[in-house]
Parts: sequence; C-alpha cells; structure tokens
Amino acid sequence: MMTLLNIRNIFIVIVTLAFLTFQMYIAFIKSLPPLIQNPIHLILALLIAFLWYPITKTSTNDKNNKKNRNYLFLVDIIIIVSLIFSAGYFFLNENRLVNRIQFLDPLTTLDFLVLFIILFTLLEAVRRVLGLNLLIFIGIFLIYAWFGPYFPSVISHSGIDLSQFTDLMIMGSDGIFGAPLNASVGFLYYFIIFGGFLAACGGGQVLIDLGMKIGNQTSGGPAKAAILSSSLLGMINGSAVANVTTTGVMTIPLMKQVGYKPEQAGAIEAVASTSGQVMPPIMGVGAFIMAEMTGIPYREIALAAIIPAVAYVVSLFILAGSIAKGNHFAQSALEKSIVIEPILRRLYLLIPVIIVVYNILQGSSLMYSALSGIGAVILINILRFKHGLGFKELFEVLLTGTKQVAQVAIPTAAAGIIIGIVVMSGLATEFAEIINNVGSLWIALIVTGMGCIILGMALPTVAAYLAAYILFVPALLELGIPALPANLFIFYFGVIAQITPPVALASFAAAGIADADAWKTGWTAFRYALVSFLVPFVFVYKPEILLLGTVSETVVATTIMLIGTFFLVAAVSGYLFRNLNIWERVILLITAIIIIIPEKTTSIVGLVIGLICLIYSFSKSKKETGYAKTDEYSVEEGN
Repeated sequence: MMTLLNIRNIFIVIVTLAFLTFQMYIAFIKSLPPLIQNPIHLILALLIAFLWYPITKTSTNDKNNKKNRNYLFLVDIIIIVSLIFSAGYFFLNENRLVNRIQFLDPLTTLDFLVLFIILFTLLEAVRRVLGLNLLIFIGIFLIYAWFGPYFPSVISHSGIDLSQFTDLMIMGSDGIFGAPLNASVGFLYYFIIFGGFLAACGGGQVLIDLGMKIGNQTSGGPAKAAILSSSLLGMINGSAVANVTTTGVMTIPLMKQVGYKPEQAGAIEAVASTSGQVMPPIMGVGAFIMAEMTGIPYREIALAAIIPAVAYVVSLFILAGSIAKGNHFAQSALEKSIVIEPILRRLYLLIPVIIVVYNILQGSSLMYSALSGIGAVILINILRFKHGLGFKELFEVLLTGTKQVAQVAIPTAAAGIIIGIVVMSGLATEFAEIINNVGSLWIALIVTGMGCIILGMALPTVAAYLAAYILFVPALLELGIPALPANLFIFYFGVIAQITPPVALASFAAAGIADADAWKTGWTAFRYALVSFLVPFVFVYKPEILLLGTVSETVVATTIMLIGTFFLVAAVSGYLFRNLNIWERVILLITAIIIIIPEKTTSIVGLVIGLICLIYSFSKSKKETGYAKTDEYSVEEGN
C-alpha cells in the first residue's frame, strides 16, 4: 500500500527532474522572457519546498494523528494544485504578459487570483523553510504598503491599492519576479548544483584536507587547520553554519585536545567558517546577487574582495598562533598530527574549480562558468570508474542540491516583495535623506553598519543583503561612496551578523559541537572577528584596498591595514612576544584603531606608538626569559 511518504518521495523526484529539464532548456535551447522564466522557476522551487517541508510530520503511528495528518495533507495538495494552475497561467498568457504596459493596461480577475496564490504560497514557504523572522519582516512591509498614509509623515506615502499591488508584485520586474529571483534562475541554480556535485565527488574533502595539512605544520595547528579548511570549503559552500557543521566536527575536538578552551575552539571555527562568504574566487550566494543587482561583473567583485578577505584570514591565523603561544601549548599542538589521506594524488578533483575560476576571470557568463564546472565534475567522476559515484548517488546529490536551490530562490523572491514596496512607496529616498541629515560620514556608516547587522541577525544572508541594498545603498551613494565599496560595506556587515550576539547562528552551531556555553562562544567569536568590523570602514575611505587605485596606493593602504590588523590581534589575544596586562591590551587596541583609521596623520601617529609598544614588549619578553633561565639555573645549582 502506498503511503503519503512514498507518494511525496515520488513527487519530489518528478519535480526535481522537471526543474532540471527546465533549467537545461533555458541554458542550452532557448531562454524565455523574464516574466515567464522567473515565475516558472519560483513555482518549481515552491513545489520542491512544500514537498520537502510538508505541513505535518510523518513519524507518528497514532490512528487519530494519522487521520488528522491526512486531512492536513489536503492543504498541501490544494497548494500544489494551485501552483500548477499558476504555471499554466503564465505559459498561456505569455504574449499578454510580455507585451502589456505595466500600471496602464487593465488587470483581469485571473491576475488577482494568481497574485493571491503566489503571495500566499510564498509566505507559507518562507514560514516552513526559513522560519518566522523573515515572515514577520515581510509582514511589516506589507502593513506599511497598505497603511502607509497613516504612518508618521517622515515615512508615510499615499498608499497602494490592490490593482497597483498586483501590477507591482507579479506583472513586472520590480516585485516578486525581479532582479534577485532573476539571479536564482540565471546562474545560482547551476552554481548550487555544481557545489553539491563537487563536494560529493571528493573535491570538498580535498579542500578540507588541504587546509588541515597546511595549517597543522605550525603552532596552534588544529586551529589554523580549521581556519584554512573552512575558508577553502567556503569557496564552494558559502554558508557559515554549513561550514561549521562540516569542518567543525573534525577541528573543534582537535583544538580542545591541544589546549584551546571550548568557547575558544568554537569561536575560532565560527569566525573561520564565516570567512567563506567573503572569500574569493567563489564567494557566497550574496556576492552573486550583488553582481546581478549592481551590474558590476562578478569577477570585479571577486578581485576587489581579495585583500579584505586575506586580512580577515591572516588576522585569524595570527590570533590562533598567539593564543597557543600565550597559553604555552604550542609544542603540544605540533605533536598532535592530523592524519589525512595523501593529497597530491587527489588534486585532480579540484580541476572543476580551476575551470570555473578561469572562466569567471575570462569574462564568461556565470551560467556558462557553472555549467562548465558541472560538466568537468561529471566527466572526472566517470573517468574514476569504480572509485566514482554511481548514478543513484549522483541523483541523490541532485535531489539535495535542488532542495538547496529552493532554499535560495524562496528568500530572493520574498525579498522582491520588500524591494517592490520600498521602491513604490519611496521609502528608500526617505531613508537616504535621514542618513544624509546625520551630517557625518562616520556616523552614517556606523548607523548603516548597525542596521545591516540587525537585518543579518533576523534574515538569511541573501535576504539581509537585498533588504540592506534597497534601504541603505541609495544613502551611501548620495554620500559620494562608489557603488562597489557601498555594496561590499553592507554585504560584510550582513555576513558578520552570523557571529554577532544575540543572534549568532554560526557561533551557536560551533558551541554545540564544542560543548561550550553558546553565549560565551558568541561573544568570544565577536572579539575574534573585530577585524571584519573595521575593514569595511577602511575600504570606504580607502577604496585602494579594493584594487580601485594605483598599484602604489594599493600597496601602501594594504600594508598600513595589515600592520593595524597585527596590533589589533595582539590586543584581542593578549599576546605580543609575551602575555600582556589589561592596560597594555587597551593601548594596543587604541593603537590599532588609530593605524587603521584611513587618515595619514593618525596612521603615522599610530605606527610610531605601535613601534614603541613592539620594542617595549620584545625587550621585556627577553628580560622575562632571562629571569626565567636564571631562576632555573639557580634551582639546578641548589640541587
């Protein structure tokens, strides 16, 4: 007898194959108009979401619960039938939808019905897949859309009626089917599938092992292995929490074994895993969305992000070593070798990554770059014969990858609701005026950064970036900040919200693995990531570190930033040739900030103070070492 679970699995397979067929059709045969292509992509993603996340659980054997479950399952059936009906609507009305004039041509009753279906199912999918935070956030904007005239005059608007709302949301390119969803259709689907295939076929493990091998050669080896492994894996993953759960299960126990406290081990892993979303050449999904929203080629974004990402990882590397030395377990770290399989004979598994990166840097489309990577992974898998994955395993990867596609497509479409309302109501203009009236660029940036962190705490990275893009970027542009630094500024703060209490998902995930206090781990990660809070301010004032200046300007700006980073890490770790007291750490912290502040005078003053601190700490460490040796000699003589 067929159970509901079996029926659902069959439909998951059918819809996954339909999704694959649709994406291959628009990639290799013929692209469709955005007002047809984007809705079909979203409808397929919604179908996947409702099949993977049914309204009821299927584990109970109680007869009454089974009966109730069957009734509730009718809700999912109605939703699925409604979505299929909506797909037919878009196909059958292609000519009218493509040729009509938005906000001028009349709407039909069917248009209103489809709006209700798409809006209701999208919000329900948000609730099931992403939780209540994003749903509540969208709900606030929907209330604002309908009751705008009753809001305070500074943010009020004339109101949006049902016809305008329908035209805005599903009949044009500024609502649900706008640019964010266009990115999901155009290339995110292919990159997510590529990442899934690469990881499953061994490429992901090679990246992890490579980081473990390199990082384990020095003091604090497991911590540095965690940093490198998470950064490398992040190039194809782009999810902080996923990185924590993938690499953390190996690195966190090792860090604890060599002497790191549980909250230290968890914090290092969380901060390192977060770096994956800002680590070129293949950054997180948010960076791809940035390319779509700004029109800046992705390769330019990836190249510009190199120096800030290096500063991020280098600061963690120094921090891990400083903690190890300051706590005197550097030698034991060297003795804890991480046993991994030989890497050299597996490096060919990274050829697909090289192909993808090469195509991106050559200026090929992101769709082509991802497809070339998928083709390379499958070819290598076939050539591995018995060592490769079979058809069943590959199809399971496709099923999981398609589920991940839905998890990206849904927040991008949901963010389109917010974007459409903000654009039509003029809220972005009001926000820009409020921020501009602050009168200070520093204060405006601090306000913007705090706003982005709040959004990043409440929303997935993609939705947080899109909300910040529509709310804050216009203000930053009016302040004279170029588009690339402005977008990277809000992107960075949206990302580091993953390790910022009180809602620090990556830190809490790491704390669970480390068996550490979640709150303590979150604040420890926050301290360890201080560099990532300061760097965005630097590249706003000194865009040279984003490769937007001459070579000499870039070298000077980068050198100053790295020197400041060194002193900042010393202040955070409490170690500079020796363990520091609280006042020495405060002085170093102030010194680091003065150096990093992109003003010539302050940087020079900071460098002088930093040099004095360096000499003082080094000489004092020599004296302390000398005293220790003298004491040891005296004890031996006494014996």
